[in-house]
Amino acid sequence: MNLLHKPKKNFLNLYFQVHLPRRLGQFSFFDIGTGRDYFDDDLNLIIVRRVAKDCYLPANFLLLKLIQKYPNIRITFSISGSALKQLEVFAPAVVESFQMLAATGAVEFLSETYYHSLSFLHSKDEFTAQIEKHTEKVQQLFGMRPTVFRNTELIYNDDVGRISHNLGFKGVITEGIDKILGERSPNYVYQHPDRPTKVFLRNYRLSDDIAFRCTKKEWSQWPLTPTKYVAWLEEVVKKEELITLSMDYETFGEHHKANTGIFRFLETTLTKVAKHKYIKMVAPSEAIELLHPVDTIEVPESISWADENRDLSAWLGNDLQQDAFDALSKLEEPVKTTGSTTLLNTWRYLQTSDHFYYMSTKEENDGRMHNYLSPYESPYEAFMNYMNVLSDLSLQIEKHKDISKIVRREFTLPETRKRTNSS
Repeated sequence: MNLLHKPKKNFLNLYFQVHLPRRLGQFSFFDIGTGRDYFDDDLNLIIVRRVAKDCYLPANFLLLKLIQKYPNIRITFSISGSALKQLEVFAPAVVESFQMLAATGAVEFLSETYYHSLSFLHSKDEFTAQIEKHTEKVQQLFGMRPTVFRNTELIYNDDVGRISHNLGFKGVITEGIDKILGERSPNYVYQHPDRPTKVFLRNYRLSDDIAFRCTKKEWSQWPLTPTKYVAWLEEVVKKEELITLSMDYETFGEHHKANTGIFRFLETTLTKVAKHKYIKMVAPSEAIELLHPVDTIEVPESISWADENRDLSAWLGNDLQQDAFDALSKLEEPVKTTGSTTLLNTWRYLQTSDHFYYMSTKEENDGRMHNYLSPYESPYEAFMNYMNVLSDLSLQIEKHKDISKIVRREFTLPETRKRTNSS
């Protein structure tokens, strides 16, 4: 074959987000101070096992089969610590299936905040602690230390990039939205303005074609076939370097049920990509080594992949959300001074972004998505339930402090106590 006419391959980075919130139970004003548990783990068990059966297990074994047949396939996952912990307890077979994928060498794992939280917005120390905890969990379970970071819901600004660099990450992934790109394309690697960190930008149009639109009969492009979709990918990679596709893993079997043909779509699409003469699949760490940034990208204000605004309004867009977030943030110092691991972990689970997402009062398309994912009848009910839990946690923190004072006083050696009193 004449090497001068060998087709030039450009790249596809495909990554899936896996997240399961630890949902709260109904917690009324009259439950405050009663010692009732905050989390409905009976419900969480049901949901985790349902999603495992409908999505994670069939999707993982499909990917495993495809990777064994086409070793050039590359897949990336970001799995929240909240999801990992619940899967370990309620569906360990799913963790084992992810470990089987990791063992192929074709799958990479990203780091994120362990509790899928908004911690960056209230405490850089807490943000760092959660990233480090998540990184250690990924290394423990899958035998690899992530080199690329994605913040909760792709929330990103220049400060996130700086912190991720300081923590040793070589790259970050965020949303490729028009307001930060201007006339530029998301289909390249960019660089942080004052750090060597490489920035990957999600192509939200091509990603959302699968995540939200592909099974909707009212969509102008329905039915979306693998042949049509791969043709769209080919059109991009012939001209530009790297497509980053990203979507919730629950897209497959949970949001789009198996009877829609979503698994067949995934299998056929990946098969076509694996055989494609122009497209080469890469993990983010490989892309870092293969591609040079075409420009710097400045993101002074926070962006995300959520809702049509792609900012922070999905979680902090109304007074209910802001009041709840402020009340949560004010508990950081009190809960950490207790020294109680139990209270600290509870407070951290209450940071999970979903709790604030359920309080959204948005309407139209965004509102329908919030309502679809929320276990509450209304945003106000979500807010009241959450604030009752925070009130109880505040009481538990104060009670722990009082008990600690008594314990310290009772267990002080007599001569030490006497010397203290005399002074």
